[in-house]
Amino acid sequence: MTEVSFHFNVPDRAGYACRLLRKAVRSGSTVVVTAPAAELAGLDRLLWTFDPVEFLPHVLQRRGASVPETLRDTPVWLTEQPADARHHQVLVNLGREVPAGFESYERVIEIVTGDGDDREAARARWKHYASRGYAIQRHEVAA
Repeated sequence: MTEVSFHFNVPDRAGYACRLLRKAVRSGSTVVVTAPAAELAGLDRLLWTFDPVEFLPHVLQRRGASVPETLRDTPVWLTEQPADARHHQVLVNLGREVPAGFESYERVIEIVTGDGDDREAARARWKHYASRGYAIQRHEVAA
């Protein structure tokens, strides 16, 4: 069964995602990040610049586009449609909805800021997972 964890009170969602992705790639994990297109584009840009001495290999899959064969083994995929990704190990959700196809992943990580609307959307996602029997881990992120 998919492991679900929520990381609450994240002060900088994109920066936190970059650090989380770096840690995952260093451990040998493959990760899919899902969010609305604008947020994925911003994360794509940030992944190129957040660490001046390190590069995190990633690919941005645009809606309706396929990923070239030469890039399919890239460890980090950024996509609006996580069910279509090649990897199904770790799914990081930066969006407000429960990601379609999340149950095909080994692990789902929900990143939640301190913003009231974001927390409210996270509560709805928490209820969705809990009502389907998923055990949920809660992580409070220190500012």
